Amino acid sequence: MNTRMNDHDSDITGEQHAFHEAYDTTLLYLRTRQRITPQKLIDLEGELHHLTIYEGQDWGGRGVLKNAEIQGQIYAYLAFINQLKKEQGLQEEQ
Repeated sequence: MNTRMNDHDSDITGEQHAFHEAYDTTLLYLRTRQRITPQKLIDLEGELHHLTIYEGQDWGGRGVLKNAEIQGQIYAYLAFINQLKKEQGLQEEQ
């Protein structure tokens, strides 16, 4: 988990904190895993697909913190996949 503190930490909600923690942790995980055992884009996109399915399976109302955590994970996957595509020349710079 990310334990960094800054001047803005007192201004964020629990939901925002959960999102940022999940984003940072997931992005670090993806970068580390890619460095150790490179993944194909199609595999990463498959993981993202299943994560979005999980996001939609809110059967019992998991609450705002868990939803924020899942959103952070999804955004980290999107950022990581887009960065890999740029590095591989599969996506134009925006």
